Amino acid sequence: MKGSGMEPAVLVERDGGIAVVRLNRPQRRNAFTDVAMIDEVADTIRTLDRDREVKCLVLTGNGSAFSAGGDLKAMLDGTSLVDRERPEATRMAYRRGIQQLPELFEALEVPVIAAVNGPAMGAGCDLAMMCDIRIASETARFAQTFVTLGLVSGDGGAWLLPRTMSFADACELAFTGDTIDAARALEIGLVSRVVPPERLMEETMSLARRIARHPADGVRMTKRLLRMGRNMQINHLLEVSAAMQALGHNTPEHRTALVEAYERISRKPTR
Repeated sequence: MKGSGMEPAVLVERDGGIAVVRLNRPQRRNAFTDVAMIDEVADTIRTLDRDREVKCLVLTGNGSAFSAGGDLKAMLDGTSLVDRERPEATRMAYRRGIQQLPELFEALEVPVIAAVNGPAMGAGCDLAMMCDIRIASETARFAQTFVTLGLVSGDGGAWLLPRTMSFADACELAFTGDTIDAARALEIGLVSRVVPPERLMEETMSLARRIARHPADGVRMTKRLLRMGRNMQINHLLEVSAAMQALGHNTPEHRTALVEAYERISRKPTR
């Protein structure tokens, strides 16, 4: 969503093999304003995933919010995905707009860490759940706000929630629309850790570097196995694992790592 003097909807910073992607609508709390913004987010992440130099993605928000989800003003003004006179047009806008994100994130090979710097509401909460790992600032808040507006999660929340937490906790969030703080999010497994706001990016980047230091092909294939394993029988998963392992054994990165590991072991004194 560029041009006409507008800032890009997404900012990208590179730190070695780590790409930090920042949603850049701070004045709208990083809400998704229209299809053009969604397209820019999707195109940016898709391009980074194809870059073999990128070993880990970090997704965060610019300003005080991670993402407010849908833009309420845009909904009221009729400039969002909603066409009140043509429900079929609204359905197609969802399919071609916001719904491309969960499908994209499910297909990504590169690991993605969400650094949740503030409120993650509605579609913003779902966006965080699309990521592989979530680290939250103490200022983070989460809510499935759709029901408060008489709506459902149009971007896959009903699929994401019970895969992130228990079914009962998923139902409680979805049915009530309640806002929970970072501590409660940690209790139910929505995030894996909570840190002071001034340490959020430091902690996130530290984890990203621990991921990025490993051979990229092995990490990417491991992610695919974990994603696929949620919906596969063990015999099918083992077959895919064997195929991926065969590929891994024939990469230069594996050979280099194998030699280095053997040399480390060989240097250890024997008793």
